[in-house]
Amino acid sequence: MATKYSDLELAINSLVTEFHSAADDKPTMNSTQFQTMISKQLPAFAKTVEGEEGLGQVLQQMGIQSGQNISFENFWTLINKQAVQLFDATHKDKSVKCSCLLQ
Repeated sequence: MATKYSDLELAINSLVTEFHSAADDKPTMNSTQFQTMISKQLPAFAKTVEGEEGLGQVLQQMGIQSGQNISFENFWTLINKQAVQLFDATHKDKSVKCSCLLQ
C-alpha cells in the first residue's frame, strides 16, 4: 500500500525539490540560479529581488556574504521569513502573531 502524504509533507518536498532542481542538483546555487527560481516559484516575492539592491538585501537577510553561494539552510531562512509575513498578512485574527522566526 502506497503511503499517502499530507499537504504539509508534500509542500516540504516541493521546497526541497525545487531548490535542488534550481541548483542543478548541487548543494548550493549561485545568485542567478536563485533569482531564476524565485521568479518561477515565488512570483509575488520576485519583485523584491529584481534589482541588485533588492537582491543584495535579500541575500543579506539570508546570511549570504558577498560572492557566497546559497545553501538550502540559507533558503530555509528566507522561507521562514516569508511564511511568517504571509501568516501575519492573511490570518483572520490579527491579535495572533506568528513568532516562528529562526534565530
